[in-house]
Amino acid sequence: MGKRSEPRKDIRVPVRIFGTDSAGQIFSEKVVTVNVSRHGAELSGVQAQPNIDEIVGLTYGNIKSHFRVKWVGQPGTEKLGHLGLLNLSPEKPLWDFPLPGPTRDASTRDARDRRAHPRVRCGNSVEAHVANQDAPIRARIGDISVGGCFVEMPNPLPPGTAVRLAFWVKDRKLSATAKVITSTPGYGNGVQFTAMSEPDKAVLREFVQGLIRIPT
Repeated sequence: MGKRSEPRKDIRVPVRIFGTDSAGQIFSEKVVTVNVSRHGAELSGVQAQPNIDEIVGLTYGNIKSHFRVKWVGQPGTEKLGHLGLLNLSPEKPLWDFPLPGPTRDASTRDARDRRAHPRVRCGNSVEAHVANQDAPIRARIGDISVGGCFVEMPNPLPPGTAVRLAFWVKDRKLSATAKVITSTPGYGNGVQFTAMSEPDKAVLREFVQGLIRIPT
């Protein structure tokens, strides 16, 4: 099930998990955590059997985030009904209780991650234009980086779909072509920008960096 890279907090809190199982069926279940860290969580009481690397949504209170399934408890083991999840947006606040600090190795890795394409939460409006569809899909951005964003929509597009995005930052309309990377039913799409003009990219970079600079 992999070697843990950071300490976890043993805690049982109710959460809702939703996504698509290995049979292609949409599921939504109330389950509980076993332990939690900034980068992951273990759940118990899960009836669905999603595939490894499937993207699922998780709701705690009124906050939603998305995770990647890293392991699934197998029949005949004490881990049956358990899931191991990787938090895809660890910089987004999700839990309302303190978590153990990262180890030195984890801190080093986090610094590398932040230097790449840090993601920040935002609620900016976005239009997704898809080929062969006359009307654009109007939605909101859940989080964004200079490399991509998560578009919240109840009926997400399938992975691999090419889209043209138009979204508003600082009263300026930015445009980008993008590709759908992940799709979580009832939650939305993770998209990767494939092309954006340099002026628009500069505006987006300044916007993201401005949200990262949180006073301490």
